[in-house]
Amino acid sequence: MSRYDPATIEPKWQAAWDEAEVFKARREGDKPKYYVLEMFPYPSGRIHIGHVRNYTMGDVIARYKRNTGHNVLHPMGFDAFGMPAENAAMASNGHPKDWTYGNIDTMVGQMKPLGFSLDWTRMFATCDPEYYGQQQALFLDFLEAGLVYRKNAVVNWDPVDMTVLANEQVENGRGWRSGALVERKELTQWFFKISDYSEELLDALDSLDNWPAKVKLMQANWIGRSRGLQFAFSTVDAPEGFDRIEVYTTRPDTLMGASFVGISPDHPLAKHLEQDDAALAEFNAECRRTGTSEEELEKAEKRGYDTGLTVRHPFDTAWELPVYVANFILMDYGTGAIFGCPAHDQRDLDFARKYDLPVRSIYVPAMGEEGTFILPEDGGPAYVPPKPETVRYIGGFAGEEAQTGEQGVDAAIAFCEENGVGHGVTKFRLRDWGLSRQRYWGCPIPVVHCEACGVVPEKKENLPIELPYDEDGKAIDFSVPGNPLDRHPSWRDCACPACGAPARRETDTMDTFVDSSWYQARFTAPRAGTPTVMEDAAYWMNVDQYIGGIEHAILHLLYARFFCRGMVKTGHLPEKSAEPFDALFTQGMVTHAIYQSEGDNGRPVYHYPEAVELRDGKAFLKEGGAEVQIIPSAKMSKSKNNVVDPVAIIASYGADTARWFVLSDSPPERDVEWTASGAEAAHKHLARVYRIAAEIAEGDAPSTQEDAALEREMHKAIHDVTMGVESFGFNAAIAKLYAFTNALAKSRAGKEVKTRAAKVLAQLMSPMTPHLAEEVWHLLGGEGLVAQAAWPVADEAMLVEDTVTLPIQVNGKRRGEIAVPKDMPKEEVEKLALAHEAVVRALDGGQPKKLIVVPGRIVNVVV
Repeated sequence: MSRYDPATIEPKWQAAWDEAEVFKARREGDKPKYYVLEMFPYPSGRIHIGHVRNYTMGDVIARYKRNTGHNVLHPMGFDAFGMPAENAAMASNGHPKDWTYGNIDTMVGQMKPLGFSLDWTRMFATCDPEYYGQQQALFLDFLEAGLVYRKNAVVNWDPVDMTVLANEQVENGRGWRSGALVERKELTQWFFKISDYSEELLDALDSLDNWPAKVKLMQANWIGRSRGLQFAFSTVDAPEGFDRIEVYTTRPDTLMGASFVGISPDHPLAKHLEQDDAALAEFNAECRRTGTSEEELEKAEKRGYDTGLTVRHPFDTAWELPVYVANFILMDYGTGAIFGCPAHDQRDLDFARKYDLPVRSIYVPAMGEEGTFILPEDGGPAYVPPKPETVRYIGGFAGEEAQTGEQGVDAAIAFCEENGVGHGVTKFRLRDWGLSRQRYWGCPIPVVHCEACGVVPEKKENLPIELPYDEDGKAIDFSVPGNPLDRHPSWRDCACPACGAPARRETDTMDTFVDSSWYQARFTAPRAGTPTVMEDAAYWMNVDQYIGGIEHAILHLLYARFFCRGMVKTGHLPEKSAEPFDALFTQGMVTHAIYQSEGDNGRPVYHYPEAVELRDGKAFLKEGGAEVQIIPSAKMSKSKNNVVDPVAIIASYGADTARWFVLSDSPPERDVEWTASGAEAAHKHLARVYRIAAEIAEGDAPSTQEDAALEREMHKAIHDVTMGVESFGFNAAIAKLYAFTNALAKSRAGKEVKTRAAKVLAQLMSPMTPHLAEEVWHLLGGEGLVAQAAWPVADEAMLVEDTVTLPIQVNGKRRGEIAVPKDMPKEEVEKLALAHEAVVRALDGGQPKKLIVVPGRIVNVVV
């Protein structure tokens, strides 16, 4: 070819890789293994440049490790269950299965032209019965091992869609899809006992040396270990059976500032009282119509209902506190009851001011009259001493003096224990994982409900329990609210596996987080008739490098860590895989401007980038020419139409251009903005590389004195690019490749050395631009495929600089420079400096007043 033509180059080399089965992973004992995995996508139907960046990062690592002699596993799959497919089925009067598999076909067709070194033979979707049947087997093993149980729980309930909603699906108290006011409802749900592993999951974070610190901190905060006091207030004239209200507090040092006791609307006492109090019943019902997320409760107006009951303070039985039902207390954290200390907690202070409750301080000024306390100013915020600060407590409670924070809490716990008021306990914020979902498009929970036998696990030989798929679509109507499985009698009604009597299947399906909690293990043996094959799992696990977005830092990673512990316990993974991901990298997003205009109804209309023309910093629609607003750099979102289609980029510039650009512009952990000009510049550079290689192949220059200099530049490039790839500094590696390309283009070295250098350039570029690298390698006579070639190794001796460049200053101004051997004697350096053209011109036949040589640094000439 006379010019760089990716449309010809890229399919040719993809076919060559496929024919040679370069990326097919096999167990080979003579090579070290390396498992690289990107978080797999949801099959929404289209990928965008953000996906390209994520998968290209993983591909760079996979290709590099293959070149460095590793046996690489680099698989791809699809996280395919969930509500979006049911929503699409409702909108199109179709079926989630058809929509999902159609989208998977589309996305695979988009991904393959990008040249990712994936073992496509291992691909699966979590909605494949072959996959979720093994997930059902895992559920049964977890059930037998005591890791799964069933209980009544308060959930977010959408009364229109008739389904449980996650906290994230409740927006301003309404269902994200129906818009209905969400209710708190008590349902019988299935749970994983993740809370049993709270301490282990927290402590093990310290061993994850190759995880980002911010991710470990987010997980630690979510697990939330706290040291506190468990005690009880005794009630006054309360109904029978409610003589005590148990409280857990992380701030026992504020107990002497107690002003009220609050209980959850779902507390047993609140439920008992509402039976005879219509106003309380209405208040509780209203509270239950709000979401259960901490964020939502924090934002909501703090409201309470005075029950008329009081409790005695544990240190003074004459001191009674009123009991309120409060809308900001959840039943599933602590005991569902708190005491309020308004002087030193803003939420409690807001509540006390609303209901005219006392505000009592616990802190005595270090200097001041006895009986004076530090209180919030009128209308001001609660007084919270900075941590750590030494304070004095009322009457020596929590010590005469103690530091706020842990020291004050420990002192208060000790004081309370000595005085018989409760005991110190460690609790965790992490709650058990509710996995029940009232929807069709999910993994069926493999149990049966029998009137005689109760809840009966399905027999493993009957797995998978497949979702019903009616070709004519008549048996499943997704336009009707609620779970379609409840309305499918031929699937729902069955025989009890234990006694054979008529029974009903569990119609709840599993949370989709279950599907993504063990897929990394399934990739090691994706076609096995068991969840894993221990020999394969022991060989390939753990994932050496996991790559994905920071948005999955908490739940997905936490659930996967728990699930793998469960798989170890049930014999499906080796002990080492309790922590499945040895290294984690969280990449930044690809952003793009949003182009927005106002629609007829006053709502914004978003335009795709390809529908807009940019002129002089403004944007105009190509059709009609109307100017549109530019909202700068925002996360790519299909809802805002600011996505860039990689198919269009490949058609215009080729896959290598897209790969090069998303890696080159910014450190991989930061966001990068996609611009048309940036893509064009990347394409021009790749075309230049091709042109340089073609010229070298056609040239016939003999060796020259510049051969050694180019060899030195080549070994520097090998060293620097290798360090960049090893450390995820892809942009730094690419910057070095730009510099090496320039050095190669300018070099007057002979053909032999230039050919060797250009082949090394191809090898160093191959993880980023694999198609161009293969073409250059082939053009210059490289043997076999560069995808299988050994990674070049830098000669350490070539990295040592034996010359230095000394700037020459004449009368304090830089006038030139000389390159000299590092060990050149000072007298020889002076001779060279005096012979420099700029110095000769300045002296004009005379002698310098001063000539100062600073070895290795500079030459100063004073005329």
